[in-house]
Amino acid sequence: MSMIRDLRAAVRPSRPSLRKDTGAYDATRDPSTPSAVVDCAVYRDGRRVPTDCQLSPHEAMRQVRRDGGFVWIGLHEPSEAEFSGIAGEFGLHPLAVEDAVQAHQRPKLERYDDSLFTVFKTIHYVEHDELTANSEIVETGEVMCFTGRDFFITVRHGGQGSLRALRHRLQDDPELLAKGPSAVLHSIADHVVDGYVAVADAVQDDIDEVETEVFTPGRGGKVSRGVDSARIYQLKREVLEFKRAVAPLLRPMQLLSERPMRLVDPDIQKYFRDVADHLARVQEQVLGFDELLNSILQANLAQASVAQNEDMRKITSWAAIIAVPTMVCGVYGMNFDYMPETHWRFGYPVIMAVTGVICMGIHRTLKRNGWL
Repeated sequence: MSMIRDLRAAVRPSRPSLRKDTGAYDATRDPSTPSAVVDCAVYRDGRRVPTDCQLSPHEAMRQVRRDGGFVWIGLHEPSEAEFSGIAGEFGLHPLAVEDAVQAHQRPKLERYDDSLFTVFKTIHYVEHDELTANSEIVETGEVMCFTGRDFFITVRHGGQGSLRALRHRLQDDPELLAKGPSAVLHSIADHVVDGYVAVADAVQDDIDEVETEVFTPGRGGKVSRGVDSARIYQLKREVLEFKRAVAPLLRPMQLLSERPMRLVDPDIQKYFRDVADHLARVQEQVLGFDELLNSILQANLAQASVAQNEDMRKITSWAAIIAVPTMVCGVYGMNFDYMPETHWRFGYPVIMAVTGVICMGIHRTLKRNGWL
């Protein structure tokens, strides 16, 4: 009876969740499904078993145990109360359940007696007209997967990374879906990594744009004064967030592709090698982004320093030129009785001419040496 009460609590109707970041209702949930359950279906021989209405997790699992096949349940941001009944029905490990509810986990693969628990970080590229110091380049989400002998459960966090289209594509490939829950796990891993590849290409365009601005000569072929360093720092922070999603996932994909696991079909295990290879290439690309941004930042700071030095040389040069008439005027402004040439008719123009010649000579010398 207690299990039934937990199950009823897990699937009780509730209003759509309000996303904090956008202030809009989350449209990823199916309005016809209760609570956090996005979809619940039974698959037998690679095909979805048709039903007149949405199955509850308990009803779906009862069909599987009676007639065979496996059940795939998709949830979006379930609460602890909503997930507890499902966890008890499928015998999920409490530590994995806690991670799935709380989210904010690193990508990982954990093996329990009767299930595999896998965490994926999803990455979404945020379109923007112009890169600023406050631009959000990538948005992250999470997909947690429980893989069992006759069940597959996905727990998704974040407004991005809906799996509905992926479910439909799998349902159009009964031969692959007939391999069981491990086929779904591979498809999700492949889907996530393909998203990494697309985001990496988009981030590359942003880095190329900043690199072009930094190394484009200024007017007249002079050294560029660089760009706002805050923009480069912001881009570097976004690349670091990308790196945190990609790097930890490489080891789990290698384990799935190299070590035999009783919950992973041998035919499906071969496909994980391709996923691991694509992931390794994305990781190399992201690491390259990080190094390239370091170089761009150093070059930008160096250009700003060179531009400041040029300004200081010009200021110093003009100060040296102005010092000549300042000194002459200072001498004649002391009002002594016996000043040179004060009573000569041509004294004033001669002094002015000599001062001008000296200033022109200094200007020519400094300009020839590149100071002006």
